[in-house]
Amino acid sequence: MFLGAKRFGNKEQKLKRVLIFDIEQYRYQTFVSDLAGMDIHGHDNSPMQAVHETRDWLANVSRRQLPSGDQVTGIYQQFLDNLPTLTEELEFDSDNIPYVDFERIVVSWLTTEPAP
Repeated sequence: MFLGAKRFGNKEQKLKRVLIFDIEQYRYQTFVSDLAGMDIHGHDNSPMQAVHETRDWLANVSRRQLPSGDQVTGIYQQFLDNLPTLTEELEFDSDNIPYVDFERIVVSWLTTEPAP
């Protein structure tokens, strides 16, 4: 849908950028020919690799100075280390948190934890 809007939409839609991930960089070619010619990023089924790839992509398309991928993954790891305690306090199963609640946990943690 995004790619259709980008191709056939108005001027604003045509300016949008997309980052597409797959477990392996070229695996999609066996089942989604519509993505031919797109720059697909592989993450090797690793959340930390996905964070690094996303950070690098955002730095490239935004031309902003961003924290390094190592700094971002370090913060993410701190959050993951704290997550069992956070979910226990809220009586959630840490493997089964509804998205809206997970988002609130993340925002709360980011606003209360001291900056690294």
